[in-house]
Amino acid sequence: MRILVVGSGGREHALAWALHRSGENEIIAVPGNPGTEAFAENVQGDPVHTAVERKADLVVVGPEAPLVAGISGVLAEKGIPCFGPDAECARLEGSKWFAKEVMEAAGVSTAKGGVFESAASAAEFIGSSPDKFVIKADGLAAGKGVFLPETAAEVEEALKKLFSRQGASVVVEERLFGPEVSVLAVCNGTDAVLMPPSRDHKRAYDNDQGPNTGGMGAVCPAPGVPEGFLEQAKKEVIIPVLREMKKRGLEFRGVLYAGLMLTEEGPSVLEFNVRFGDPETQAVLPLVESSLAELFMAAAKGEKLPCLKVSSKSGACVILASEGYPGSYEKGRVIKGLEEADCMVFHAGTAVSDKGFVTSGGRVLGVTATGPTLEEALNMAYDNAAKIEFTGKHFRTDIGRTL
Repeated sequence: MRILVVGSGGREHALAWALHRSGENEIIAVPGNPGTEAFAENVQGDPVHTAVERKADLVVVGPEAPLVAGISGVLAEKGIPCFGPDAECARLEGSKWFAKEVMEAAGVSTAKGGVFESAASAAEFIGSSPDKFVIKADGLAAGKGVFLPETAAEVEEALKKLFSRQGASVVVEERLFGPEVSVLAVCNGTDAVLMPPSRDHKRAYDNDQGPNTGGMGAVCPAPGVPEGFLEQAKKEVIIPVLREMKKRGLEFRGVLYAGLMLTEEGPSVLEFNVRFGDPETQAVLPLVESSLAELFMAAAKGEKLPCLKVSSKSGACVILASEGYPGSYEKGRVIKGLEEADCMVFHAGTAVSDKGFVTSGGRVLGVTATGPTLEEALNMAYDNAAKIEFTGKHFRTDIGRTL
């Protein structure tokens, strides 16, 4: 099968790697990164044009922006199956308020809240209890649009950032409490196959301190998840949403990422994404033993989904980031020690220069390992993270060790 993977980050490296190893598949990455170049053909340019020109059998879209922009529908017009929802379905991520409307209609548990088009109205709603609310960008924010204020000053700062974008609106929700779990559901429009639950670590520094990031690491399966959780998540969250979308004349085909909080009353949805999480993907996919290509193709075509075979091992991904991330950071710093790593290292923000591999992004590498236990997987990931060096290397030391 000739599969085109759209994107250039660590998630896309992991997707391309997993698809490559799941059969005799030819992988084309658009644009790809220095990591995908080891086993795939990296191509610059428009992914739709490339898919048509190269007669791709399947297109797998990594990032959310092309999905929200409608790439799936354009490919459908060209007769090319796309693993990723159309633009209308992608609104589940493109607008948090639309997602909340769908959840309310479907009877899915989620935090109460409201949508606001001015900082003044949002601040008035929050009032004198900022620590009881969460402030979110209504639209796409690259994983950095969520704020958990503790003071009125932090409310003001968050609203100023979010409303600095033209046409912005924000969603303010009541704050939920409990451990977070990520669920990746491969959907064919009416049914879903769920991958093992994972947990990412959003805050920049140890002990969940500092600003939110795109994710500093992930583990799979997530510790502390109750027995029967996946069945409950499918029954109470994923299937009701698919049915509600179907009522609206929409078939969600692709991966529906549910960010859930395990409250005392049960799982409640924090957010939906319409693509694989980053870095959850890096921790989850190495555990999948069945053919991802067959699963993604069935989902893209709306056909019966094959069963998912998953290893009993655990996976762990530790992100090596540039100093200053998620704020400003230096690029072009030489990366050493990659050849010494004896586990998977997914490239996220790297480039190639005459000095070899160099940093080119905030999140640089995802050092990923599997093991019979989570502790063994984490130890291997951290042992290998220590072998890789670049000036300003920053990583959390407590991935998988905090809820």
